[in-house]
This record gives sequence, structure tokens and C-alpha cells, in this order.
Amino acid sequence: MRDEKGLLSESIERILSWYRANRRSMPWRDDPSPYHVWLSEIMLQQTRIEAATPFYLRFLEELPTVEALAACDDEKLMKLWQGLGYYSRARNLKKAAVLMTEKYGGTLPGEAAELRKLPGVGAYTAGAVASIAFGRPEPAVDGNVMRVLARLFASEEDVLSPRVRKDAEELLRASYPAGEDAADLTQGLMELGEVVCIPNGAPLCEKCPLGILCEAAKRGIQEELPKRMPKKERRIEEKTVLILTDGTRFALGKREKKGLLAGLWELPSLPGKLSAGETGRILSERGIRWEKILPAGDAVHLFSHVEWRMTGYRVLLSDLPPDYAFPDREELFRDYAVPSAFRRYLDLIQKER
Repeated sequence: MRDEKGLLSESIERILSWYRANRRSMPWRDDPSPYHVWLSEIMLQQTRIEAATPFYLRFLEELPTVEALAACDDEKLMKLWQGLGYYSRARNLKKAAVLMTEKYGGTLPGEAAELRKLPGVGAYTAGAVASIAFGRPEPAVDGNVMRVLARLFASEEDVLSPRVRKDAEELLRASYPAGEDAADLTQGLMELGEVVCIPNGAPLCEKCPLGILCEAAKRGIQEELPKRMPKKERRIEEKTVLILTDGTRFALGKREKKGLLAGLWELPSLPGKLSAGETGRILSERGIRWEKILPAGDAVHLFSHVEWRMTGYRVLLSDLPPDYAFPDREELFRDYAVPSAFRRYLDLIQKER
């Protein structure tokens, strides 16, 4: 195999030419201001482009500047983010916006080292913003880029290893161009991994600008790469979710300020997979007066490290207990950010209309 540095240098011009001829139009590409690039990169973490785009457009309508984001009410921010998941991203966005307003006059710093000091900004996001928005010669290495490089070099190393990713960053940085080429190379590598050197199924090697250079394609092992160490299994949590209602209003509780889904509104729940009888007994012991308990079905929601297995009940109340907010149906869906983990039960509430 040729040395990796030489192979990479030969690949860069091919990637740039291919990207400029094949780039897809996206709102943040068509107007790549630093705020737009930063916001899009945060939204695209763990979220597909097609799913993130309408959230991005709506978010910018409401919060068009860093200053507007910094001043945004937390409840409004969570409502704007509702449906994207990983809500810590939104909280870190606001923290970073406040910091930028205080320290940088409402603008993003252009250097990757300064960007990495912002809440929620790691090496990848810093490299993406620095190169795309400011033309700095900084790589942005994500799963797509690691897959392209692993196949290009026929590397058998674990792409999830921090050391392997760090080595990839250093290799790229040594050959990275500046200016418009930096922006196009960063996006070209991502694009190549998203639409040609794809993760699921056979890569489209016949369409790849690196086809004649790719060591994995030459050896016929492209579908065996990249290598990944097995992930840890998700921890399973069983819970009983309650739609507590008097027929027109619905109970919502606030989650703790730290941990999973921190600070968000949620439907009340009890630990474990409970029967209707067990649920009624516990509610009565807690002083909650109810008239009827009906099944509301089961649901599963996957987080990165946790799997919720939920059993649901609709509980008709005799009176409204304290310690909960009780919005009516319209207020619930208009004003409260409830995570998509409860989507099945929120859909039931909406269908009651």
C-alpha cells in the first residue's frame, strides 16, 4: 500500500472536484454564516439531514441571531427543539450563545481552539465551523469521514477508538487546504460518506471519485470496513407511564435538572411494569383519587445507553392532585416541550380530541 499521506494528498483534489460538481443544496450550505453552520452542525448530531432541516428553518425564524438565542426563554427553546431529541444540545447552544454575547460581541470565534471552549462544541464541531464558515485548514472528523478513510487506506483499526480518530485528524490537518477549499473539503468528505461510501449496504464504488485509489476496493474488502468494537448493550428500564386526566386537563411533571432529559416536562410514571391493580393501589397510597384506569398500550424508546420499556394507563381522576401542572390539551401541545419518548401516549391524548 502507498503511504497514507501521499494517498490522501492525491485524493483531496478528486474530492474537491467531485463535491463541486455534485454538492446537494442545503439551507446552511446556501448561506454558510458562522451562526448557521454552528446551528446546523449541532442539530445534525444524531439527526438525519431530512429530519433536521424543518427544525433548522423554524429555529432561525424565531432566533435569527446569536443574541436572540442567548435571550431566549428556556421553555420556548425547549419547545423549538421538541422532536429533535438529545435536549442537552439545545441547553448547550444557549449557554454558548450567552458566552459569545458576553465575550465575542455576539459572533462566533473563528479559531478551532477557541470554538472548543464553547459548551457543547467538541473537536468535530469546532473543525466543521472553523473550516466551513471561516476557511481555516481544520479537519472535521465524524463517522462518515472515518469510514471514507478506513476504506481508502484499507485500515483494520477500530474507528471508534479515540486514538485512531486523533490520528486521522492529524493526518488530515497536515494536508488540509485553506479558504474555500477548506470548506469544500470538509463538506466533500462528509458528502462522500453520506451518499457514496455509505454505511449500510454496499458502497457505490462505481460512483466514487476515489475508486481508482481506494485500497479496500482494490482488495474487494470495502464491505468489511470500517472495523468497530462492539458497543455495550443498552441498560433496560421498565416504567409505567400514566395519562392522569380529569377528562380535559392532563398531568405533567418536571424532570430533575440533571441526568437524562434534564429539566423537561414529562407524563408521570412509576418504576416497573405494573398491572392496573398495582397502579391503582400505589396512586391511592399517594393520596391520588381516581375513578377508572384503562390500558393505554406499551411502547419502547431507545436512548444511546438506555432502553425504556413502557406500559401505559389512562387514569381518570376524581380531583387534581398537587405537584403537577395540568394544562388542557391545546396548552399541552402549544406550550410544553415533552420528549418524543412519550410520543405514543401524546398521540393518544391528541386523538381524544
